[in-house]
Amino acid sequence: MSGPLFPAQEIGSLAKPRWQLLGQRGEPLDAAAVREFTSWNDRVHFADASDPSVRALLEGRARELGPGPVRDLGASFALRYFECVGLTRVYDGEARRIEMYEYPIRQMRGFQFLGHVRSFDNKYYLKAAGTGEVRLERPYHVEEFDYVKAKATGIPKLPITGPYTLADWSYNEHYLGREAGWKGPAARRRAQREFVVAIAKHAIRPTLQALIEHGCRVIQIDEPAAGTHPEEADIVAEGFNAATEGLDATFSMHICFSDYRSLFPALLEAKNCQQWAWEFANRDTDERDGYEVLNMFREYDDHREVGLGVVDVHRNEVESAEKVADRIRRAAKILGDPSRIWVNPDCGLRTRSLDIAWQKLQAVVDGAKLARADFERAG
Repeated sequence: MSGPLFPAQEIGSLAKPRWQLLGQRGEPLDAAAVREFTSWNDRVHFADASDPSVRALLEGRARELGPGPVRDLGASFALRYFECVGLTRVYDGEARRIEMYEYPIRQMRGFQFLGHVRSFDNKYYLKAAGTGEVRLERPYHVEEFDYVKAKATGIPKLPITGPYTLADWSYNEHYLGREAGWKGPAARRRAQREFVVAIAKHAIRPTLQALIEHGCRVIQIDEPAAGTHPEEADIVAEGFNAATEGLDATFSMHICFSDYRSLFPALLEAKNCQQWAWEFANRDTDERDGYEVLNMFREYDDHREVGLGVVDVHRNEVESAEKVADRIRRAAKILGDPSRIWVNPDCGLRTRSLDIAWQKLQAVVDGAKLARADFERAG
């Protein structure tokens, strides 16, 4: 990493503003949505009041405007939000995305949607079965990145759901069906590996190639399912390699809320991963050091960058800049090389209000400045 110590980034999605949700549905903005639009525009300057799309939205003519221009405004808002708060790597907060599974699967052949299943609490997603050979219909997220690249003043990045998660959240009928005899643990493991690698090679990789051809140089592979089956960490790594090997970009892997020790050393085989973007603040309490797990990088002699979670995305309580700085100092001491650290929230801030998310991101940026000043004085 070059440049100042402890650059800041976001690693997940941002809550969509009320005006965007209403506008996408073609509904007139209510007074609260207009106030929200105006106050944030005064703050981060994401929209030109003279733009016909902006006027139509604010004047209650969202239906004639259509959802596309509203999504563009939402993407512009999130991008400026991240830039103005001080992040180095930026994107649109997944403003165009509803979820991270169904959309990518719909861009592929070899799947059939079967119905909604419960993911957690009262949340459901539309689950598909892998019923044939995986093939890509067309690369996806390309238009999304093009818009970010055209608008960004910071370093544009793009997150994409990884092959292991897409396979794990699907029914594996085709590849398991090719296993002869009893479908026991060994057969299921072989079928899972084949499914993951097929998605990686035939869908994720060509999508990554298209993104890189469009100028995307920083790509985050999201693998939230990795921590749910630690015994398959080697398959996670194999899928990552199949998708990224030989491609010219900076790749990170984001795994949230996991027992990371249970994934090592198998996960270390993700050869083209330059950064581990993980959560730590969530587990950091007065009784427990949430950053102690970083010792395993020294144990396994792994010297890659760490996307360090320094604020908890599950609580409204806003961490002080000093608390963030203390977490960075502790992590740097364990790792032995402060230049390896990027700072970020534990995960996406979409469950927090835009105001709380802003304050937490400001704490990330300000805490990094405090820690940076300490190291500069000492160095």
